[in-house]
Amino acid sequence: MYNSRPLIFIAHPLLGFVLDPLSEHYEALPLWVEENKQRLAEARVLVVAGEFRIEPALIDAMPQLGLIACFSVGYDGIDVPAMRARGIAVTHAMDANSEDAADHAIGLILAHRREIVVGDAKVRSGGWSNGSKALTRSLADTSLGIVGMGSIGQAIARRADALRLHTCWWGPTEKPDLPWPRADSLATLARDSDILVIAARAHAGNEKMISAEIIDQLGRDGLLVNIARGQLIDEDALIARLQDGRLGGAALDVFMQEPTPPARWQNVPNTILTPHTAGATDAAIATMMTMLRANLDAFFGGGRLPTPVT
Repeated sequence: MYNSRPLIFIAHPLLGFVLDPLSEHYEALPLWVEENKQRLAEARVLVVAGEFRIEPALIDAMPQLGLIACFSVGYDGIDVPAMRARGIAVTHAMDANSEDAADHAIGLILAHRREIVVGDAKVRSGGWSNGSKALTRSLADTSLGIVGMGSIGQAIARRADALRLHTCWWGPTEKPDLPWPRADSLATLARDSDILVIAARAHAGNEKMISAEIIDQLGRDGLLVNIARGQLIDEDALIARLQDGRLGGAALDVFMQEPTPPARWQNVPNTILTPHTAGATDAAIATMMTMLRANLDAFFGGGRLPTPVT
C-alpha cells in the first residue's frame, strides 16, 4: 500500500540532497529513478532546479500537477505563462542568494584584476624565486557596468561603492529611485565600462544578449564577469576574442553547457572559471530549503504561496 503522505517528485539529481529532509513530511520520489515514473500521474508537486528546461511531455504525464516548486532563485527553464494557462502555480526562492552571489562577483573581479589565482600558482611553482613582484591593476576609479539591476545587481553596486568603483548599469526597465545612473543602451554601457558584470535574469528573449558586438565594445582592456546564466553570452564569440586579444579577460561562474567541457577552456587565456557556485553557500541553501518547505506546506494546506513567480 502506498504512503498516505502527499506525493512529490524531485526532478534532478542535482537536488538529491532535498530528498531526506522532504521525506520527513512528504513522500518524495526522485524522478531519475526509472521505476518511480510509474507514479507520475499521482503527483501534485514537482520540485525543480530553475536552470533546467522542463519538457512538455513530463507535464503532460502529470495530470494532477498543481505546483512547480523551484528550489533556486532563477526559473528560466520553466515556461511560466504556459504553466499558468494550465492552472499550475510556480514558486521560487526569491532573492535568497543575492548577497552571496554579489560577494562572488566581487571576488571574481578582485581575483582577476589583482591576479590572485596567477599569484598563487607562481608561489607554488617556484616562480617567485627571485623575490620580484608583478604589478597588478588597482580598482580605484575603475568604471563598472552592471547588466541587470535586480537584487543581485544592486548588491554588487553597493559593494562596488566601497571599493571605489564608478558604477553605471543598464536594464530594460528604468529605475529612477536608484543612486546609480542608467546607461542609454547595453552597447553604451559596454563601451564606457572597464568591467562588465552580467547579473540579469535569463529568459527566451535575451539569449546571447552579450553578443560579439557587445564584447567588442568592452574591448581589449575590458573584463567580462558572468554570475547570471551562461546563455546570456555568445560563448563562442567570447572565447574567440579572448584567444586573439580583442577582450582583456573573463571571469565566469556560469556556462552555456554545464558542466562545461574542460577542453573548451584549455587554451583560453586570461580567464578565471568557477563551477556555478556564486549563490551556493550554506546560508543561501538553508534559506532556499526553508522557502521550499513553506511553499509546499502552503500548497498542501490550501494557503497562500509565500514566494510565487508573478
